[in-house]
Order: sequence, then structure tokens, then C-alpha cells
Amino acid sequence: MMDAPTEPTADIRLLIVDDQALVRMGFRMLLEAEPGIRVVGEAASGSDALRIATELRPDVVLMDVRMPGLDGIATTKALLERSPNSRVIILTTFDLDEYAFGGLRAGASGFLVKDTRPEDLLAAVRAVAGGEAAISGRVTRRMLELFGDRLPAADAPADDTLASLTPRELEILTAIGEGLSNGEIAERFVVAESTVKTHVGRVLQKLELRDRVHAVIFAYERRLVG
Repeated sequence: MMDAPTEPTADIRLLIVDDQALVRMGFRMLLEAEPGIRVVGEAASGSDALRIATELRPDVVLMDVRMPGLDGIATTKALLERSPNSRVIILTTFDLDEYAFGGLRAGASGFLVKDTRPEDLLAAVRAVAGGEAAISGRVTRRMLELFGDRLPAADAPADDTLASLTPRELEILTAIGEGLSNGEIAERFVVAESTVKTHVGRVLQKLELRDRVHAVIFAYERRLVG
């Protein structure tokens, strides 16, 4: 489901956003019992989430995707504009739905169904706090195939954006867009997995992409994969 996280050295500062008090309480009880994770705030609405995130700059935000008023998709987009170093995990009721995918398109680093197992929730929080994604590229690619044509088209990046990549980095980006893991990319190009990891890091940096999830979406929208 997710890439191996890079362990952060400080406590992960976390904000919970959900319009249901019982859901927020359940997540708080679970997360506060875990060493290295500190719940710094709760929000019952998108507008509250924006205010709190602007003030507290959480590392990770658990974001309910369906809320009255400002929904989780719009809140995610606005929150990441205000607090660009925060990472968002979308909480959804149904796996692989267009709302979860809308959250990814808005900048979230992954999604979880609300009844996910506690160990998977904790692993996802640690993964995105470490700069990884809480969903595989293969799942992201599947969501693009299912819902990509239902959502408003994203603004196409400038034509010179891809020109910053070397030929090998463009190949790596295309492979990421196909949903391949680092190991699968290494096997395709007959190189060490550590070499692939270096290339992936350079691609993300040059294109200013948050993680592999957004590399998949970028490659799809640029028609590097179909």
C-alpha cells in the first residue's frame, strides 16, 4: 500500500479534521497512545482546519473528504497553499472513489478508508511525515484510469518543465507514471535500486512534486502514459 517511510527524528505534529466528534476522538485516542506522534489540534470544519493549520503548521493532517461547507478537497488545496510543508492524508468511506482521488489531485499524499486497521493508519502517518506517499503508484494509476476524466482538468505545466529532465530522468518519470516501484524500475533499466532512488529524488525536486503520488498524476496529465 505504501512506500517505506523515512523515520523523522522529532515528534510528528498532527491535526485531525472531521465533522464528527466521535471520529475525531477515536483517532486522537489511537494516535496519542503512539510514541512519537502528538495531536496538536482538531477541527470540525474546513474553515476551522485552515485557521488552525495556519497557526500550528502541523506535519500531518488527517482530512475527512466529505464535510458540509468547505469539503476536504477544497480544504486540502487551500491548506497546502497556506502551510506548504504540511502533508495531508485523505480519510474516505469508500476505497478508490473519486472524492479520494480529488484529494490527491488537490495535493494530498495519500488516502485511507476510515475503518482502516490501526497499524496501517500509524504506518501511513509515519510514511507521509517522512516524505513518502501513503498510497502506491500503482493504485494512483488505477484511480487515474477510473476517475481522471470526471474531474476538472489540471493546469498543464509549462512546456519547458520537462526540458529540465535528463533523458534517463524522463524515462524514470514515465515508469513512475506506469505505477512501477523502485525495484521494478531497476529491473527494467538494469540498474541498482539505489540508482533509481537517486533519479526519483531528482525528478521530484526538479518538477517540484511532493511525492510519487503526484509524479504519477503529473506523468498522466502530461500524457507520458495513457
